[in-house]
Amino acid sequence: MLGHRYTRTFLETAVASMNAGCNLELSYGMRNNVFMHIPQALAMGNITLQMLRDRVRPLFYTRMRLGEFDPPAMNPYSALDLSAVQSPEHRNLSLEAAVKSFVLLKNARGTLPLWAQDLPGKHLAVVGPFADNPRVLFGDYAPVPEPRYIYTPRRGLETLPANVSFAAGCREPQCQQYSRAEVVGAAGAADVVVVCLGTGTDVEMEAKDRRDLSLPGHQLELLQDAVE
Repeated sequence: MLGHRYTRTFLETAVASMNAGCNLELSYGMRNNVFMHIPQALAMGNITLQMLRDRVRPLFYTRMRLGEFDPPAMNPYSALDLSAVQSPEHRNLSLEAAVKSFVLLKNARGTLPLWAQDLPGKHLAVVGPFADNPRVLFGDYAPVPEPRYIYTPRRGLETLPANVSFAAGCREPQCQQYSRAEVVGAAGAADVVVVCLGTGTDVEMEAKDRRDLSLPGHQLELLQDAVE
């Protein structure tokens, strides 16, 4: 209604949302939200009582499963703290999820995976603004874990039995100030070069969209220099 002008009133927006299957609103406040107009929509016959029940049922089912209506002492979630969140079991599960969610678009000549037995004596370069900057690795709304749990590409690759060199080339994702010599110096003598590029919340986030899908600033130039 406010941004895209798809609807004209809160009442019309409430009806359209419920018909589309939406059952929860992130509202501006009790006085100024859309779903407070549901009783009016129901009275006018724009929605049915059965539809309202269908939308509400999964909300309360979820709240019941979370124990919100139980005494705190009976709710197992009440006893959870960071020691549970950061337990070895959960960190291992996070690692498994990361491995299984990688998208490998191309693997020319079987470059990957890197085998530890092949790396002793080899020189590995990791370059780019995302190579060793923990702050830029997390997307919008992501919780930032304790630093000891954050493995940047550089930190992770340094666990391999290889000589690892590093060059950011540019310090932030916007990559407005780029040092070609820094990248070429690190990549020039390397057997393997890992280039770490991206956007991050400095470039895009909620209410902050990119104008195009190109790499920001000089990042494409950085990539081309590393390849060369």
